[in-house]
Amino acid sequence: MPLSDKHTSDFTSSRHVPTMAEVDRIAALTTPVLRNLQITQCYFQLSAVFAARIGAGANWCTFATWASKQAGQTIRREDLLRALETLLKTKLEIGQAVSVIAAIAKELGAKPSIEYIRQSVWMSLVTAVVDGAGDAVSRGNKKVFEEIGREFARFTATCLNDSGYEAARIKAFCQSLRPGDPPTGQRYLRQAFTRYYEALFETDAKKRAELMLLANLEIGFHEQTRLQPEIAESLDAAQIDPQQVKKRLLAIIFPDGGYMDQIKLFFLDLFRKTAVLDKTIESLVSLARHQIRAALTAHLMTLTLPPDRRLRLGQDLIAVFPDALKELANPDLRTLLAHIDPTPDSLRETGSIDWADLPERLHFIADLFRCYHESADLMASAFTAEQVVAMKAGKVPGGRL
Repeated sequence: MPLSDKHTSDFTSSRHVPTMAEVDRIAALTTPVLRNLQITQCYFQLSAVFAARIGAGANWCTFATWASKQAGQTIRREDLLRALETLLKTKLEIGQAVSVIAAIAKELGAKPSIEYIRQSVWMSLVTAVVDGAGDAVSRGNKKVFEEIGREFARFTATCLNDSGYEAARIKAFCQSLRPGDPPTGQRYLRQAFTRYYEALFETDAKKRAELMLLANLEIGFHEQTRLQPEIAESLDAAQIDPQQVKKRLLAIIFPDGGYMDQIKLFFLDLFRKTAVLDKTIESLVSLARHQIRAALTAHLMTLTLPPDRRLRLGQDLIAVFPDALKELANPDLRTLLAHIDPTPDSLRETGSIDWADLPERLHFIADLFRCYHESADLMASAFTAEQVVAMKAGKVPGGRL
C-alpha cells in the first residue's frame, strides 16, 4: 500500500534522495569503474525512494541497480580477462599455435624468453576483446543513466511529494520529454512517468501493480532501443584483428622501436621473414575467435540478482508470475505485451538466442520484470556501508563488488 500522508511528507528524511545535480556529477566522472559504482548506488537510492513513496513492487530503478552492478563486472575487466585466458589455455590446438608463434618470434630476434612471449600472445588475444567489451558496456551504462536516471531524479524532485493527483504537474513534467519513438524520441518515458504518477494515488493493489509493470516495461523498451548499438558492439568485441596481435608481438621483438629496429623490420619484411608469423597469427585468431565469442557471450548474458540468483539470459526463466500479475486487466499493458511478448502469459521461449536481437531481448525483459515484480530481495543494498563511504570519497572500495 502507498504510505500514509504523514509518511508522504517526511519519507525523504530517512534516506538519501539523489538530485539532478548529483546525477550530472556522477555521469561526468571520467573513471569508468568509479562512475559505474556510483551509478549503481544512485539507482539503488532512487529505487528505495520510489518504493517508500509508491509502495511494494519493483520500479525500473530496482532492476537497473542490478543490471548496472552486473555491468560493473565487465567494466572492471579482471574477471573476464582471467576467464578468457584460462579458457584458451585449455585448448590444445590454440596452445600449440601460441608456442609456434613464440618460436618464430625468437627466430626473428626477440630478446624476451619463450614463456614471456607466450604470455604476451595470450594477453594480446584477450586484452583487446576485454577492453572493447568493457568500453561498450561502460558507454551504455553512462548513456542510460544520464538520460533515464536524471529523469527519475527530476520526477522525484517535482512530483513524488504530491499529496494528491495534479494533472497540471505531471503534464508540465512530461512537456520537457521529446515526442516520438526511441532512439531519439522519449514518448515511452512520457507514458511511463505518467503511469508512475497514477500509481502514487491508486489504492487498488492490483491496479497499482499493473501500472508499475507497465511503466517499467515502457522505460525498458526505450532503454533497450537506445542501448542497441552498445550491446551489439560489446558482443562484437570478439572479432580479433590479427594485425593488432602482430603489432603487439613486434613491439616485444623490437621493444625500442628506434631507427635500427625499423631497419631490421624493413629487411625482415623485404625477405618475407614475417610472412610465416602472419600466417600463424591468422590461424591462431581463427582458432580462438569462436571460443572467445562463446565465452564473452556467456559472460555478457548473465544477470545476478540478490541474494545469489544467477540468471542465464539464454535460458528460459524458471519463476512464477506473482498473484497480482497472473491475469492482466490494464488494456495498455496488454497491448504492449502483445507487441513484445510472443508467448503471452507463459515463460516459454524467454531465453534469448542472440542478445543483440532487440525483440528477443525485450521478450526476456518483459517476463523478468513481471516475474520479479514483488521480489523483496531486489530491494537489498547493492553495496556494504563501508563500500558506499569509500566510493563517495572517490575511491574504488575493496571487497566483493
